[in-house]
Amino acid sequence: MPRRSARPSTTSTPPRSKTAGAVRRIRRTALPTAGASMTALSPDVVALRRRRSRRRSEMLQLSATLPALLWFLVFTIGPLVSLFYFSTVNWRGLIAPRTPAGFENFVRLAGDPVVWLATGNTILQLVVTLPIVVVGAFMIAYYLNLKPRGHRFVRALMFTPVLLSASALAMVFIGVFAPKGMINGFLEILGLEQFARPWLANGDSAMLSIIIVTIWCSMSVSAIMLAARLNSIDASVFEAAEIDGCGHFRRMWSIAWPMCREFVGVVTMLQFLWTLFSSAAVVLLLTKGGPGNATATLSFLVYDFAFNQSKVGYSQAVAVVLFVVGVVGILVIRRAFRQKY
Repeated sequence: MPRRSARPSTTSTPPRSKTAGAVRRIRRTALPTAGASMTALSPDVVALRRRRSRRRSEMLQLSATLPALLWFLVFTIGPLVSLFYFSTVNWRGLIAPRTPAGFENFVRLAGDPVVWLATGNTILQLVVTLPIVVVGAFMIAYYLNLKPRGHRFVRALMFTPVLLSASALAMVFIGVFAPKGMINGFLEILGLEQFARPWLANGDSAMLSIIIVTIWCSMSVSAIMLAARLNSIDASVFEAAEIDGCGHFRRMWSIAWPMCREFVGVVTMLQFLWTLFSSAAVVLLLTKGGPGNATATLSFLVYDFAFNQSKVGYSQAVAVVLFVVGVVGILVIRRAFRQKY
């Protein structure tokens, strides 16, 4: 039977002409697509979005810090500005009129023997208190870091000066330094009655008593802070030093002290500021600056001139001197401990 010839398929693709292909190629090159256009613009869009996001982040940070900034301006910068202002006026306080004084208050300070006596007492208090407190607190902190038996009880005991109010501490130490108090009783037991005296009422021993109380009140807090810093040092450092034959004294001053130097500087600055400004409460509660002016310090004179003698402008001039001493002292301590922040 003869085969039929195959019919040509009607769905076959017609041959493409060379002219149509050329036209399509021209269109592709001449007309950019939407995706290509968006790709060309995307760097600018991304940069714009980043700038907007950065602005929103900066505004959020500013709004978060604004309350603290306002607090700092109102309660730190404001009193500092008023301090310098009131030091240049004569004012008895409250509703009394103010009269400009210029630098008259500072000229009076330069010739006031009470101010010079208070300056000497302040320097003596700082020179004696700072080394004893910082070195003693570091030694106590190192001992606590060894975690001997009963170290938790000792740590709790170190908080005693903080837990007691200033008036309660004053009552305790008035009893300690009284003519028939603990110190004189202890001297009698040792057969040293000739050294017994009314410690707070004697001009030669009153300032020494103030310094002792200042040291007792501040050493414990400094020791706790330094103990926390020593506890953060890797124990393997001290173990390696012990294997090398270093004793406790060598480990304390050749290893622990250099590693804590910057933090010790911070503690020293805090102790310096507390002794300079806040120890006036100790003087006020124990001796009120007496006998005579034997225990008067600069910080106590700020209170005494303002509230007892109604010389507000003059007291603020003393406060300016105290402020300058504080700034200079902080700079010296930072330089001594080579602090970089």
